[in-house]
Amino acid sequence: MIDIMRVETTGASRVTAQQDRLNCTGVPASHKMAETDEERMKAYKGKIQRVANSFQIDPAIIAGIISRESRAGNTLEKGWGDYGKAWGLMQVDVTPDGGRHTPKGEWNSEEHITQGTEILVYFIDRIARKFPNWTKEQQLKGGLAAYNMGDGNVHSYEKVDENTTGRDYSNDVVARAQWYKKRGFF
Repeated sequence: MIDIMRVETTGASRVTAQQDRLNCTGVPASHKMAETDEERMKAYKGKIQRVANSFQIDPAIIAGIISRESRAGNTLEKGWGDYGKAWGLMQVDVTPDGGRHTPKGEWNSEEHITQGTEILVYFIDRIARKFPNWTKEQQLKGGLAAYNMGDGNVHSYEKVDENTTGRDYSNDVVARAQWYKKRGFF
């Protein structure tokens, strides 16, 4: 299992930090947003842990995605986000031009978290094949970026987030995951 604490990160961009009207950016902003989501995240802790165990992935990574994608469900309307284009806590893309996924389970279910994690693992594997010389930590970050915008948009490690939402997706998710890990949440 990849140690999330060994993954380098720059954290949230100004665009992402502005969602919470934060006066900071980078890792401190990502940590503050993860902290804001902590109470809501507690409701999903057991589900996240079970899914993480079945995929042999750090549960903090799943929590980082849930925090970034839906603010632990806080931004969803009847389970939908991104103007009806994405489903659930992990915002599984259902659009014909995007992920083309069929939603599985209720928006906050273990089945949904399993589906989102399957998609993440798929992208980590794709990035590992595309960039076999990257370290496991770099492949994880590439997989996170691909989860947001597809593996065809990951061209180099130096610019892993150049095409992601806020131009910081993998860096922000990693920093949020590190916060959950550091806090002993998992």
